[in-house]
Amino acid sequence: MTKDIKNKFAGKFIVLDGGDGCGKSTQAGLVSRWLNENGVQTATFRDPGDTVIGEKIRAILLDTAHESMADNTELLLYMAARAQLWKEKIAPALQEGKCVIMDRWVSSTCAYQGCAGNFGIEKVITIADDTLERTWPDITIILEANLKTAAKRMDRDLDRMEQKGDTYHNKVRQGFSELAEKYEKVKKIDASKTIEQVFANVKTTLENSI
Repeated sequence: MTKDIKNKFAGKFIVLDGGDGCGKSTQAGLVSRWLNENGVQTATFRDPGDTVIGEKIRAILLDTAHESMADNTELLLYMAARAQLWKEKIAPALQEGKCVIMDRWVSSTCAYQGCAGNFGIEKVITIADDTLERTWPDITIILEANLKTAAKRMDRDLDRMEQKGDTYHNKVRQGFSELAEKYEKVKKIDASKTIEQVFANVKTTLENSI
């Protein structure tokens, strides 16, 4: 089994996505540990961030002082951070045969700015195709949790995106659902269960989809 997993996941690009508070970071860490234990070298990154430029962009995007930021400005900043992350970190890791595990990617912009922000999911994808080396990973797993469950998990000061309100975040969930319905490599998982139960479903989905 270890050899099979190593052969299957080496050099793959995996994204864990979903609304705020769904457990992406936790599950990304568990996936990385599981793969490492089976001999797969991994690299885990967050989007936006993990480069000097990306972290500065992240700070601008999430700063509550920037309440007036337009949705198309958000979109372009997210794409810029991704382009830098791809060049500096993701592409080299994939070339080394590592399995790259991302906390968010283009699917987030489709759901947030594309659907909730009314920019249009297809327009987001067009911009991603034109500006990024790779729009879609080998698999995107959407972790779906209702707003009440997500709120309980975010026991801290909320950033600018998290403060956008229930109407906005319900549309975000709608956007993620649309992606899962439209694209075969986008899978949706119930993230309202325990960490262990969610991870078991994540692992099964990865094994069946890669």
